[in-house]
Amino acid sequence: LAFLIYLGTVNLIAFIMYAADKVKAKRGAWRIPEARLIGAAFLGGSLGAFLGMQLLRHKTQHTKFVLLVPLALTLHTLIIAAVIILSRYFNC
Repeated sequence: LAFLIYLGTVNLIAFIMYAADKVKAKRGAWRIPEARLIGAAFLGGSLGAFLGMQLLRHKTQHTKFVLLVPLALTLHTLIIAAVIILSRYFNC
C-alpha cells in the first residue's frame, strides 16, 4: 500500500512539475531544470511526466525527453509487471 501511495504521489508531482514548467515557459519566467524534470520521471513519476508531455505538449520536441521519459515509463512498467508475476509465483 505504501508503494502505491508513493507512486501516486510522485506521478502527481511529476505532472505538476511539467505543468508548472509549461506555464513558466509561456511567461518567460525562471524554469525548472531539465535534469529535475527527467529525474522526477526516473524516481517513479514516469507516467505523470509522460502524461504531462503529451497532454500539455511540453518538451515534445526535445530529443532528451522524447527518449528518456518513455524509457523510464517502460522500465517502470516492466518492474511492476515483474513484481506482480513474481509475487504470484511465490504466493506473496
